[in-house]
Amino acid sequence: MSMSRQEAIEFLVDHYQNPRNRGPLEDADVHLTGGNPGCSDRVEMYAKVGEDGRVEAVSFEGEGCTISMAAASYVTELVQGMTMEEVEALTFESLMDDLGREVVMARPTCATVALGTLKKGIHELHMQRKAAEK
Repeated sequence: MSMSRQEAIEFLVDHYQNPRNRGPLEDADVHLTGGNPGCSDRVEMYAKVGEDGRVEAVSFEGEGCTISMAAASYVTELVQGMTMEEVEALTFESLMDDLGREVVMARPTCATVALGTLKKGIHELHMQRKAAEK
C-alpha cells in the first residue's frame, strides 16, 4: 500500500489531531520514556503484555512535533495483538514506509522514537520473563 505525499500528510495530521490510545495505562508491564537529543520530542510508551506474550494494550503520552506524535499514535495501533517477538522484529524501515517515507524521511528520528522506545521496553520485558522461566 503506497500513499501519495498528500495522503501521507493527511494520515499523519489525522493521527496528530486525533491520537489513538493516548494517556497512561494502568498496571502497564512496559513503561519507558524516550526522546531525541537535540529535539524536543518526548514520548512515553506503555504496554500490557499477556501471559501468552501478546500485546493486549498499548498507549503513549508525550509532546513533540507532528511526525513524532502521529507515529506514536500509529505504533499503538500497529502493535495491538502482536507477540513480543513480532514487536522486536519491526523495523524502522517498514514503519517509515507505513507513515509515508517521502514525508517522514527528513525527520527519521522523530518518526522512529516511539517505536524505538517501545521495542526497547518490550525487549527488556521479554528478557525478564525468559529469565523468570528458568
